[in-house]
Amino acid sequence: MTTSKVAIVTGGTFGIGREITLGLAERGHRVVALGLDAAQVSSTADGSVGALRTEIENRNLDVEVLDADVADSAAVQRAVEHTASRHGRIDALVNNAAIGPLGTVLDTDEALFDRILAVNLKGPYLCSRAVLPHFMQVGGGSIVNIGSGAGWGKPNMAAYAASKGGLFALSAATAYDFFDDQVRVNTVVPGGGAIISGMTLGRVGGELAKVDPSAPGSAAGRPVHGSDIANAVAFLISDDAQAISGTVVDVGCFAHQGGPVKRKKTP
Repeated sequence: MTTSKVAIVTGGTFGIGREITLGLAERGHRVVALGLDAAQVSSTADGSVGALRTEIENRNLDVEVLDADVADSAAVQRAVEHTASRHGRIDALVNNAAIGPLGTVLDTDEALFDRILAVNLKGPYLCSRAVLPHFMQVGGGSIVNIGSGAGWGKPNMAAYAASKGGLFALSAATAYDFFDDQVRVNTVVPGGGAIISGMTLGRVGGELAKVDPSAPGSAAGRPVHGSDIANAVAFLISDDAQAISGTVVDVGCFAHQGGPVKRKKTP
């Protein structure tokens, strides 16, 4: 039997975040999804807030959708206080919001570098900072940060890799700092390649035909889906994972070791 949680999911209106939002709500959790209706750089998420609101109404799910920029501390604080006021508590935070433009240090301008770090690293800091007092009031809680194999360095992803590398360090530090408060902090890494998300499509101008079809996918013999990430998140915020903190869950295999693995050549 699922124990209902109150969860905030950032970037929860599109792509992997949307799957996390819906996956948690389908399990009976009360979800507040934060997103921006206008498409951000390297994303195809235009109109995602309105589209998700329509879907959750049609499916009668307990989800509230708020338009909020995670890099704006005032917007984050308003969203968190609204969630606590409406539901009386906050049990989980999923830091999923991210932007992922490609580029080296030479062709990433300073403004874009700052924006990538603001969303991908400052955003989780601001959201965690806002929810932690609420966790501590109720005797604990769970933060799940959505990482990337790029956090260990990938070509043509200088700023994005720097932001995700920082997120691994922030996750571990926060897990240490709030260990005695029964606050668990874990990181989920989407892996295996070929995950079709807003970021994936945004990097190729929204053209699905340009997504590499040769990625090996996962040990399941197929590409990783957003629902696979949602399943991992659902476990980590559950009472079944109450002894797990400071860990990295690699969904798709080997993304944190330079992967994905290569497919075997067929005879």
